Amino acid sequence: MEHNLIFDFLNMVSLQIPGLSRGPMGSTNPIVKGMIPSVIGIMLIAIGLNLFNAMIKRRMVDQNKVKKLLKDTRAWQKERIAAFKAKDQEKIDELNKKSAYMNKMNMELMQLNMRPMMITFLPLILVFYFVLPPLFSYTVAVSPIPLNFIPGNFFQLTCTADKVASTPSICKHVNDLYFWAWYFLSSASFSGIIMRLTKTTMDTS
Repeated sequence: MEHNLIFDFLNMVSLQIPGLSRGPMGSTNPIVKGMIPSVIGIMLIAIGLNLFNAMIKRRMVDQNKVKKLLKDTRAWQKERIAAFKAKDQEKIDELNKKSAYMNKMNMELMQLNMRPMMITFLPLILVFYFVLPPLFSYTVAVSPIPLNFIPGNFFQLTCTADKVASTPSICKHVNDLYFWAWYFLSSASFSGIIMRLTKTTMDTS
C-alpha cells in the first residue's frame, strides 16, 4: 500500500476519535443537492487534494533519493528472507551486520515521507471541518454491500440498521455511504494514478 493511502486512512480514523469529531459530519440542508452532483463533487475534491499532496511531495522530497533508499532496503529484506529460507547462517550473520544501517535508512525514508504530511494534514482537516459539512449531506451514495469491515462501531463507512432506526435524519437506508467515506474511497481510487502521473509513486521500477 502506498504511503499516501496510509496517511489518508489515518486522517479518516482521526476524524472518528471522540473529542476530535464534531459528531456526524454533513448537513440536513446541503448546498450541493442530489446524489450524482455530491458524488462527482466529492470525487473532484479528492482528486484536487491528491494533486495538492503530490505537488507538495515533489517540491519537498528528493524522489531519486527516496527510490534509492527503497531499492536498497527492499533488496536487503529480500536477501534476508532468502537466506532464512535457505537456512544459510553465514549469509544471515553477514546481513544482520547491516541491520543498524538499514534501520537508519528506513528511519530516513519515513522522515522524508512524513515531511510533506506536516503541510498537507492541516488543509485536509480544515476541508473536512469547514468546507465539506455545509456542502454535502451526511450520506451521498448507496453501497450494494455493507463496508463496515472493522469490528465495533469505531470506524463505519456505511449506515447500519441500528443507525437508520436511531438517526433517520442522517441514515435513510441501510448501506448508505457517509460522505467522508466516499471521499476516502475516491481518494484511494485516484491516489495511485495521480502519483504515477506526478512521478511521486513509491514504485522503484
